[in-house]
Amino acid sequence: MSAVTGRPSLGRDIAQIVLSSRPISWINTAFPFAAAYLLSTREIDATLVIGTLYFLIPYNLAMYGINDVFDYASDLANPRKGGIEGALLAPRIHRATLWAAALTNVPFLLYLVVVGNPASWIWLAVSVFAVIAYSAPGLRFKERPFLDSITSSTHFVSPAIVGLALTGAPVTTGTVVILIAFFLWGMAAHAFGAVQDVGPDREAGIGSIATVIGARATVRLSVVLWTVAGASMLLTPWPAPLAAVLAVPYIVNALPWWNVTDEGSAATNRSWRRFIALNYIAGFLATMILILAWVS
Repeated sequence: MSAVTGRPSLGRDIAQIVLSSRPISWINTAFPFAAAYLLSTREIDATLVIGTLYFLIPYNLAMYGINDVFDYASDLANPRKGGIEGALLAPRIHRATLWAAALTNVPFLLYLVVVGNPASWIWLAVSVFAVIAYSAPGLRFKERPFLDSITSSTHFVSPAIVGLALTGAPVTTGTVVILIAFFLWGMAAHAFGAVQDVGPDREAGIGSIATVIGARATVRLSVVLWTVAGASMLLTPWPAPLAAVLAVPYIVNALPWWNVTDEGSAATNRSWRRFIALNYIAGFLATMILILAWVS
């Protein structure tokens, strides 16, 4: 029974709110924070645990929950919504979702502000603003082509910068290059993900990088961004250059759609589902590289 038509149930509603946070993607924001913080301090403390928990669940509930609330009308016409790729929240729990996002975020944010410093405050503010601005009415950065991919990438890179800022880590050339490469990867990921929604987005009047430049150009841009991101890692201190190979599976996954048409863009969902699995593989390999960096 769907979330839209099912009989009201507290358990079902809570499950839908949790689903709206995209549990399958929680690690994508928690890992960057934890990795950056841990490599900078080389110790496990309360801030590492609390910060990681924040970017694991509340942060994602805010990011995706707000999106699902304000995208409800267009999501109704999107066949891939209603599962791991996005909850289809019943209107009756829209307000509850927004309250859940606020109430779970505030305590963590207060803690991070108290233990932080001016630099971490700024980056934490950037991170939270990007989460809200992506979907909230009046801002809706997700409907501003190119800014949509930039904002989405900020969602994943900013936790790492917050982690570095909290520790007072020095700004080195290697760190900057790694963050740039990560940012390009994030832009590529968002742009490629937007391709599958070209049809539904155009029908709903939603602008995106893919609806503006077309499915084919967006796929090609994603491949280029992933390639540059991987190549950039070769300019970083050892053992970070090993991460250059992490871009290869994403490129291979996207290349079959090099000549995709707007009409056939929905079929890229097959590669998008593989993309979700690739994130776990890449995360495992990145962890091995981090361990190597730890013992070096």
